[in-house]
Order: sequence, then structure tokens, then C-alpha cells
Amino acid sequence: MLPCIPVKLGIGDSQHIFIHWACQPEKGGAKSNIPRHLGGNVKNSDAEDGRDKIRPDEGVGHARTAKGYSAETPSGQALVRAVVKVPLVLSDGRTARSEIYSFTKLRDAGEHFAVKLGKPCPDAPLVRLHSECVTGDVLGSARCDCGPQLNEALVRLHDSGGYLLYLRQEGRGIGFYRKLDAYLLQDKEHDTYSANRALGRGDDERDYGMAADMLNALRIRRITLLSNNPDKRAQLVMAGIDVDALVPTGVFISPHNRQYLEAKVKHTRHTIDLSTEGAL
Repeated sequence: MLPCIPVKLGIGDSQHIFIHWACQPEKGGAKSNIPRHLGGNVKNSDAEDGRDKIRPDEGVGHARTAKGYSAETPSGQALVRAVVKVPLVLSDGRTARSEIYSFTKLRDAGEHFAVKLGKPCPDAPLVRLHSECVTGDVLGSARCDCGPQLNEALVRLHDSGGYLLYLRQEGRGIGFYRKLDAYLLQDKEHDTYSANRALGRGDDERDYGMAADMLNALRIRRITLLSNNPDKRAQLVMAGIDVDALVPTGVFISPHNRQYLEAKVKHTRHTIDLSTEGAL
């Protein structure tokens, strides 16, 4: 009896997540059928020529079979890995139906994800790119406007139909701990950008290529972008995504984040009307 272990996660034709099991040999027994790239030593009639045997149903080069996706995608392109239905409680108290998409083969191999809400326009759906902010999104920090922007986006996407692309690029790409270090420098008269430079990092290290990868995997080539940040539009266009229009987000100003928002307008040309006080 050969003990079996899970060696690869994939998406089957039945649109369910499956785990491919491979059997390891007992001591002195037959060779394992685990492919070499997963740690096995392949030696069987299907691999006598020295090539690893990989079953076609392991998900290699195959996208999720569902409406809107092809059965096969060229190797190297991002693919939809799974789709999960998740009810969301919006900031206005309503419950929204959503679908959360995970991906494989994103260019940085990060766990970025997309959230589909409502009924997106088929021609140029409304899309929000939101970078991870633990302090704002989770803890409700008033030092930035990330939490209110996320809440607003979910409501607008639910009402209009569209996609939220959640990018795991904490602290404009420098990471959570470095962001906290930058906060300490901001408490000593640095703004959010000069604090990054004092740490030896760039003003904004985010790469929106992963967002383009996700849109391509979703078969979306044209979008309406919900953003105040012109760099998001520029990077998406460079990556081959057509941006039909830029729709501004709300303005969420408070005494705690005014300096932060002023720096965004001054240094990176965010389109934020600082004459309006928000409800933070």
C-alpha cells in the first residue's frame, strides 16, 4: 500500500477546486509518480524519455471552465484559480452578493484578488484598484483615507456593478513594518513621501501590472477607473488596458489626514478637492 499525499491544487472541469494526490513509494518499493518539480523522482512508462509526467487535469495551462473564460490559456498568462461567493456587509448596512476571484501566474506570484459586485457593464466596467492598508482597511486608522475609500468603493460597485482589485502592496509597496517606520518619521515633520525617501525607499513603489494581469485573466480589456490617482491610469494603459474614463472617488478629509492628502496632491497630482471637509 502506497501512502498518498496532496501535491497540487487545481481547478477541474466541474468548476470545483480539487487536490491531485500522488503516492509515495515505501522503502525499497516502486518509484514515485510525483513530478520532479514537486520533489518526486519520476520513473515510469510515461516518463522513460526523461520528461516529467504531468496530468492535464492538474491545472497547468488551463483556465477555469466557466462563462467568460476559455478552456485553455497560453502558458505564462495569469489564470483564474477559483471563484467563491461571499456575502458582504456594506458600510451602509446593506448586504451585497459578491464573488471573490483568486489567480495563478500573476507576475509577482502575490495573493492579490478581485471582488465582483453587482452587474458590471460588459463594455467598460467600473473598476477600483485598492492597495492593501491594514491600518486603514482593518483598524480604521484616521491617518489616511484608505478605509473610507474602500468602503465607498464597495458601495458604488454594488450599486453600479464592477470589480474591486485588492492589491497586496502595503505601504505603497514598502511593507507594513516599513510603513510604521515612516509613520514615526512623519511624526517628526516628514510628509508621507519624504519619510519613504529617508528610509531609502521610493515615493511610491506600487506596480499595477498585477491589476492588468487580473483584468486579462477576467477577459476585461476596457474599463472605467474609479480613482484619484493618475499613475494608476498610466500604468494600466502601459500594460495594455484601455481606460475609457477616470471617475473620482469621494474626498475624506479630517484633521488627522489633511497633511497626508495635501502631500498626495502636491507630489503625485492626485485629484482631491481639499476645500471640502469629509465626515471622518
